[in-house]
Amino acid sequence: MFVDTHCHLTMLDLTPYDGNLDMALAQAREAGVTKFMGISVDLDDHIALAQIAARHADVGYTVGVHPCEDAATMARATTEYLVELAQAEKVWALGETGLDYFHSTDFVQAQKECFARHIHASQIVKKPVVVHTRSAKRDTVDIVRAEKSTHGILHCFTEDWPTAKAVLDCGYYISFSGIISFKNAQDLRDVAKQVPLDRVLIETDSPYLAPVPYRGKTNEPKYVPYVAKALADVYDKSLEEMALITTQNFENLLQLK
Repeated sequence: MFVDTHCHLTMLDLTPYDGNLDMALAQAREAGVTKFMGISVDLDDHIALAQIAARHADVGYTVGVHPCEDAATMARATTEYLVELAQAEKVWALGETGLDYFHSTDFVQAQKECFARHIHASQIVKKPVVVHTRSAKRDTVDIVRAEKSTHGILHCFTEDWPTAKAVLDCGYYISFSGIISFKNAQDLRDVAKQVPLDRVLIETDSPYLAPVPYRGKTNEPKYVPYVAKALADVYDKSLEEMALITTQNFENLLQLK
């Protein structure tokens, strides 16, 4: 019983499944995955994701704009439009949004403003915000605090403990990807060990960041149990316990109002 809280269902490599996403999801279910949150990167991703969610009761999705999109795309994501899109029942969260100074420093102000609008929309519709941060941890924390954001996920976490504690203190959950299983990620495992068990989530971020033993290959939702296993080792829990904990945490997150 695993939840993949962050998978890019419109971007998966479906070659092994003859282009059929339904087959890929069926394989994930056989691996024990019981819920999937498909993530929007572009504001129009909600169209395809809504169609996928309509076919699958265990699939929900987000609406939003990734911070690596261009300024014009981010400008389309007004608070009002995000609120409108987020009314759909199968929309579970807003995002992924946030700040990324690693890939782009051309639109820093646009990223900040877009991030704040996602938070405002999440507060209005009372659904969590999914936050991406890369090379921007200080500004990310500053905006979360300034906008009084209390209902969100810092996804694919790779930062230090002060960053984790800062968002945890705001009420956020921390989601770990396959990176937690990498041999060179001991520092991250040391941070993870300090995160309260009732605030941890698991994700694939597929098609990226496949966990060991599939590192370097294309990722997909059926590999999320390997993320859970790596995290279970950190907490000295069984795989079954970690599955139950992270699934319950996700349910708790979605029920917050």
